[in-house]
Amino acid sequence: MVIKLTSEAHDQIAAAIATAETRTSGEIFCVLARSVSSYRDVSLGWAAAAALILPLGLIPFGFEAAWIPGFADSWEAAHLASREISTGQALGAYAVIQAVLFLAVYLITRLPTVTRWVTPAAVRRARVRNAAVQQFLAHGLHVTEGRTGVLIFAALSDHRVEVVADEGIHARVDQTVWGDAAEALSQGLKRGDPAAGFEAAIGLCGEVLAIHFPPRSGNPNEVADRLVVI
Repeated sequence: MVIKLTSEAHDQIAAAIATAETRTSGEIFCVLARSVSSYRDVSLGWAAAAALILPLGLIPFGFEAAWIPGFADSWEAAHLASREISTGQALGAYAVIQAVLFLAVYLITRLPTVTRWVTPAAVRRARVRNAAVQQFLAHGLHVTEGRTGVLIFAALSDHRVEVVADEGIHARVDQTVWGDAAEALSQGLKRGDPAAGFEAAIGLCGEVLAIHFPPRSGNPNEVADRLVVI
């Protein structure tokens, strides 16, 4: 997914955050991540499994080194030596097949679309969640007064959205609100309009924060009102 954000889109998102925060002591922050993981370990896992398992299917068919052109000699040595040479050549040919399969599967699974297909949903979900939590901590949303920080996080390559709310909010807010906000942002991204998606998600988060966490005296802005793209 290729999404380009103009300076006007950044301004639109910042304005939406500022507007929402005028009605609450909560803090809202937005992050758009192009990628949260290379998933290289997943590709290596598939490649290793293919190299170990797929060649086994050749054994019932009487696999021989001669199956690989030019690998086996056209002449055979006599008696015992013949058996030793044939076994060594077969093992060598088997190793070559394993290496070729490993490389082929690894390269195929490095294609972005294929990577997403072969990566278990639970793995992608966990890594996006971890990335969102890291951004939550990195931008100081966990040290706001009242512990009322909310992070709206989108991972483009994984097609996932996360909303992370601090502990001061969890006990008092219906958790379905965060799901609604995440869905609003997802729809905006699907339409190719991330600014509108973030704006809708910010509005939903702002509404619930305004109900449970009204502005404090002076209502200081503890976290910058902006979208960060990483």
